[in-house]
Amino acid sequence: QVQLVESGGGLVQPGGSLRLSCAASGIIFNIAAMGWYRQAPGKQRELVATITSDGRTNYADSAKGRCTISRSNAKNTVYLQMNSLKPEDTAVYYCNARKFVDVKVNDYWGQGTQVTVSS
Repeated sequence: QVQLVESGGGLVQPGGSLRLSCAASGIIFNIAAMGWYRQAPGKQRELVATITSDGRTNYADSAKGRCTISRSNAKNTVYLQMNSLKPEDTAVYYCNARKFVDVKVNDYWGQGTQVTVSS
């Protein structure tokens, strides 16, 4: 199995920046992709950004131009740099890791880290 631990969340003013980190441990080989998702109160969890094992990235429209996802294979860690933060970015941010075992898709989730954007 895979364990994921997020860090880096907190309170920031509109226009500010945060960098989230997600450290993976356990049976980490053959992770096909990792990503960040967020969930605001009363809303469904939504994609922010993903990065594959070979470095391909994908961003939600709301994250394009403001967020950058990166990965350190040596440290088994994925990062999300967030700039120009807005109040609507307030949510719990979850780290995700995806594995493919034969035809089965396995998703692993961290505990989440709170991001609050407010004056």
